[in-house]
Amino acid sequence: MGSIGTTELIVVLIIVLVLFGGRKIPEIMRGIGEGLREFRKASSEATSEIQRLAEEETDTTAEETTVVDAQLEDGTDETAGEGSAS
Repeated sequence: MGSIGTTELIVVLIIVLVLFGGRKIPEIMRGIGEGLREFRKASSEATSEIQRLAEEETDTTAEETTVVDAQLEDGTDETAGEGSAS
């Protein structure tokens, strides 16, 4: 149960052919193809944008770590005096 067999597929195709006719089916398939193409393009763009942002975040974190390490080596830790009221 749950899978479509050959007989069910043939019945569905005959119903689609009767409802839409032979001339409309290529137009419908073309529209579906264009929709899938746009979806894949948007998905690819979203994936590349997420990867780009993740790389920027990694680069920024690495730069901040380098600055903090340099400050600690120099003894110029600017955060040591912050937040203390005394």
